[in-house]
Amino acid sequence: MTNHRVAVVGAGIGGLVAALELAVQGFDVTVFERAPRAGGKLRELSVNGRPVDAGPTVFTLRSVFEEIFQRAGSRLADHLTLTPLETLARHAWDAGQRLDLYADPERSAEAIGAFAGPEEARRYRHFCGRARRVFETLETPFIRAARPGPLTLTGRVLARGPGQLRNIRPFASLWRALGREFHDPRLQQLFGRYATYMGSSPFSAPATLMLIAHVEQAGVWTVEGGMYRIVEALCRLLEGQGASIRCATEVRQVIIRGGRVTGLEIDDGDTIDADAVIINADSAAVATGRLGLAIRDSVPAQAHSGRSLSAVTWALTATADGFPLHRHTVFFSADYAREFNDLFQARRLPENPTVYVCAQDRDDHAACANSGPERLLCLVNAPATGDSHDFSHQEIESCRHQAFGLLQRCGLSLCMDSDTALATTPADFENLFPATGGALYGPVSHGWRASFQRPGSRTRVPGLYLAGGSTHPGAGVPMAALSGRQAALALLDDRSGRQ
Repeated sequence: MTNHRVAVVGAGIGGLVAALELAVQGFDVTVFERAPRAGGKLRELSVNGRPVDAGPTVFTLRSVFEEIFQRAGSRLADHLTLTPLETLARHAWDAGQRLDLYADPERSAEAIGAFAGPEEARRYRHFCGRARRVFETLETPFIRAARPGPLTLTGRVLARGPGQLRNIRPFASLWRALGREFHDPRLQQLFGRYATYMGSSPFSAPATLMLIAHVEQAGVWTVEGGMYRIVEALCRLLEGQGASIRCATEVRQVIIRGGRVTGLEIDDGDTIDADAVIINADSAAVATGRLGLAIRDSVPAQAHSGRSLSAVTWALTATADGFPLHRHTVFFSADYAREFNDLFQARRLPENPTVYVCAQDRDDHAACANSGPERLLCLVNAPATGDSHDFSHQEIESCRHQAFGLLQRCGLSLCMDSDTALATTPADFENLFPATGGALYGPVSHGWRASFQRPGSRTRVPGLYLAGGSTHPGAGVPMAALSGRQAALALLDDRSGRQ
């Protein structure tokens, strides 16, 4: 099978996993990446000479990667040192309102009871059971399967038992479902934040996203040396399988002859022959012709209003005082509804943003590994308008003032050199990931139909496949990895059908 040549466009997690799965099967695989380094959204920046994770910061669904490494004849533990977190995240509303969630649900229930009363603790236990049932109902027939249509998924779910469909509440919004689960609006806000993991609004996203609560309880790990070590480990495995990765090489177009894929044209004008191509870029880049007009109609076009969230981030080093940061800390806006109205209706930076801070030198007990400045990534959600509105310096500074003002009101004092902080805006993300407007999660997950509108692995062009966070099963590091697995399986299945 080594004469079957596969080109992978994009060295994000989905592309690297797809390439690895096929290289293990004996395919001749080359990955092309326009950036100087592999990784895609899983990126690392240097701040004051120190590496800072500036993309995804949470590692979950470890079993997905254990399976990937095992299929490549290796072990995850031989490449990455992972440490489970006992405290999943710290949450704050002001200087006096603070709540930690733990990997142990009973410990979380006790913390919620002390924070919001025993009835809310009881409701939380009930919520955990529901989140677990949603995940168990959808894991095999949806998350780990090729993208089904609504009828196919319904059949798969009902085959597991007549009561299974009730578990997933497909037509309720997450916000409404959480309003039934909790009476304390702070808990509704806390668990509503799971919608932003898919770049969506809790007021419009489906209630099925409550399954993220169960995913986190199943384990959140830190990666020694930072999240980018995942990329490096996959690259080592790939090269060990004889595959090659060509960075700083942009693909101009996918070449189609006789109605199917025959290769690529790269930025120096060379033509690369390929029997199949897997595109690990946002599907919008395909639909807008960024990878050639010949494949533009191979996936459905996406309206700008259908984009997920972007972000404004600051990667920095600072000395923190006052508020006891944890590895993952969320500082909540006082008006969640207004925040998401700003983001999705007004399409502007929120006047009162929620702020996420990843303190990358903190251990599970909130202690900092360094006595001096520590590495921080601060993030606020932003609309994906990076290709239509480049936020001015004044707008970004106003956003920074509001975000860091919230941190101060919650008791966190940061002593930092603002000149060395690296800001990334929606326009910057658009430059990194063209045709997205800076959207970081692919299409927005609003309404029950959204899960079925993401492209699957196969396209309308024979030999052309998709992977990445904009495709099924969705955004996030483990989901992008699963999309790469699905793309490889689709190619293998189509290949065996032609033989």
